[in-house]
Amino acid sequence: MRVLGIDPGSETTGWGVIEGDARRYRLVDFGTVRASPRERFAARLLKISEGVEGLIEKFRPDVCAVEEAFFAVNPKTALKLGQVRGVVLLAAERARVEIAEYAPRLVKQTVVGYGAAEKQQVQEMVRVLLKQRDAPAPFDASDALAVAVTHLHHAGLQRLIKPAPARAKLEALLAANPRRRAPR
Repeated sequence: MRVLGIDPGSETTGWGVIEGDARRYRLVDFGTVRASPRERFAARLLKISEGVEGLIEKFRPDVCAVEEAFFAVNPKTALKLGQVRGVVLLAAERARVEIAEYAPRLVKQTVVGYGAAEKQQVQEMVRVLLKQRDAPAPFDASDALAVAVTHLHHAGLQRLIKPAPARAKLEALLAANPRRRAPR
């Protein structure tokens, strides 16, 4: 499986491509899509969208794993990040690439073993996990690779977990009759 990991940012959006499965994976490439803070915000969104579309075309990923928005103290920053995530998700959806989203805390927990890990810790563990001599830089790129690694670990786990027979029966009934809803 080939995974394109994305760490959205309004000035620097990190990306990383890895392939393999939960037990064995390898680095394909990584980098950033940069947009100047002097550009109009809409122009930056366009640049990020075109950059992600180009990455999808170049690397042909099976999945685009995107980091979810984190809690931001500044609401304006949170809104901008949400818009960046939106163009990333739209680019992946347009290319008909499967999309997976992961919370920053889960990414850190998966890669480092501690949900409140610092960026340097994530960067170093990504280096170790991908068997690289040097740590991937900048942090945006290493964070994107961490998102991709998280997807391989969690996607592999989801395939191993089979739904309980009663749940499978319920899902089949719901699929046959879309008006019914599953109990919450």
